[in-house]
Parts: sequence; C-alpha cells; structure tokens
Amino acid sequence: MTLHSHSAPAGAGPASVQAGGLPLARIGGVVALAVLVVAPFILYPVFLMKVLCFALFACAFNLLIGFAGLMSFGHAAFFGSAAYVTAHTVKVWGLSPELGILLGALCAAGFGLIFGAIAIRRQGIYFAMITLALSQMVFFIALQVPFTHGEDGIQAVPRGTLFGLFDLSQPLTMYYTVLAIFLFGFAVIWRTVHSPFGQVLKAIRENEPRAISLGYRTERYKLMAFVLSAALTGVAGGTKAIVFQLATLTDVTWQMSGEVVLMTLLGGMGTLTGPVVGAALVVTLENYLAATNLPVPVVIGAIFVICVLLFRRGIAGEILARFGKGRS
Repeated sequence: MTLHSHSAPAGAGPASVQAGGLPLARIGGVVALAVLVVAPFILYPVFLMKVLCFALFACAFNLLIGFAGLMSFGHAAFFGSAAYVTAHTVKVWGLSPELGILLGALCAAGFGLIFGAIAIRRQGIYFAMITLALSQMVFFIALQVPFTHGEDGIQAVPRGTLFGLFDLSQPLTMYYTVLAIFLFGFAVIWRTVHSPFGQVLKAIRENEPRAISLGYRTERYKLMAFVLSAALTGVAGGTKAIVFQLATLTDVTWQMSGEVVLMTLLGGMGTLTGPVVGAALVVTLENYLAATNLPVPVVIGAIFVICVLLFRRGIAGEILARFGKGRS
C-alpha cells in the first residue's frame, strides 16, 4: 500500500492553506473593524448602537443554539431583566454605567442559572417550552413589581460617565463604548467556541449520547453554556438600556425572544458572523420600514421565508459554505 498516493501537490502544503484561510479571515476582521470605526461619521450613531446591541444579543443566543444545540424561547427574560436592573441602579441608586451593566449581567446570569437548572433536564421542544414558560413568569413579574413602573417602564435613565472619565452623553463617546462592549462580548464567544469547552459543546450538539459515552457530564456543560449565554445577553440588554435611556416591557416580551431567533436563523446559525449579519438586517428593515405604510412583520416574515428557501444555512452560513468553511 502506498501511503502517499493522495499527497497534496507541491505548493499546497500547510503554508498554502494558511495563506488562503486564517490571513483572509484576519483581513476581513480588520476591514470590518475599520468600517465600524468610521461608521458613525456616515450613519446615525444611535442606529448603529442599536445594531451592535442586538448583534451581541444574537451572538449570545447563537452560542446556545448554534454550538450547544439548545433552542431557547426565553432569552428575552435575560435581555429585559438586565435592562431593568441597569436602568434602576443607574437612575435610582446613582451607580456608574459600567457598574449598572455589570449588575444587569449578573442578574441575567442568575436567571440563566435558574432557568438552566430547570430546563436542562429536558430536550428538544420540551426544553424550548420550559424556557418560554419561565420567561413569561419574568414578564409578569416585571409587569407587577413597583420598581419597573409597569407599562411606563423606567425612563430618562442618565448615561453618566464611564469610569469617571468619559462623558457618555456625547454620541461618539457612547458609540465607541458600545463598540468596545460588543467587541469584548464577541471575543469571549470566539474564545469559548475555539476552546476545549467549545469543542465539547459541538460534540454534544452533534451526538449527545456519544459525548456521554466518552465520559463527559453533558448536563454540566450545557448549564455552563446556558449561563454564559444569559450573562452576555444581559450585557447586551444593559447596554441597550444605557443607549436608549429606557427599559420597558418590550425588552422582556416573548416577541423579543422570537426576534433574536429570527436574527440568528437569517444570518446563519452555528457561525460566528451570521448573527451579526442577521441582527443588522432585521434592525435595518425595522428602522427604515417604520417610516413607510408597509407592515413590518409581514415584510420581515417574507424575507425570512425567501432566505429559508434560498439560503438553508443562513446568509453568512451560505457564504462561508461556498468558500469551503462551512459551520464553525
């Protein structure tokens, strides 16, 4: 038997693969970062900040569904609870915005631990329905407790000063702060996915019984992924409350959970950049169609149907597949 009968041709070794792979991704990342840096001088900064907040939200959700294979319909509970906690602590307690966002993320992580401990025992549609039911409980709590102000929400939240140095009332300062938060969250997700922990999550997604047979305590891994996803969702929700100086019931409704599912599926589930693309598309459509007489949900639904028919892996997923990268 000839061991080298399928050896690569000259010039197509590891160096050649690297030249067409990792550097290309790095170049794309540098270009994307450069675009984000100059974007507020071209587009409306508040619109861009909304895109970044929902992009982080979608990326956090994708960590759970795309890499652990867990479909949650309750992520609005983490997003909305963090928004309420951040808004309340900054406005009423007088905390700085970074501490308010941190407390919001901790609150979301706490809810994630509770939700996960209950829901992880089930799989498939049962897991999704349990997360939805628990999320609705959080919604009714937010509707009833005094500090959320019911349907009025928490309004006029001061943006404050970041670390006592940067005045967030300035649009550009606020934008670059949101950009830094998004990049931090994205880096955490990237590192998680490419770590041994992330590889175990992928194994659980593909074949959980086999992962169990290899000795992995899959419930523990899934719970850790759930809590991390909830915490990053909380960071997005708290940041959104500071940007818009507002926290309302809209942030914690089941429709918000459905919206992040839509963003992730449109962009490409199981890819790192897909949720960013999906969030940008949905937020852009909502923003620009709101000024027309067109029914926004119907238009977005039609686009979703078209994308499902033409791009089975999502927009970014199909692009990555065409270039031979496939799923992350």
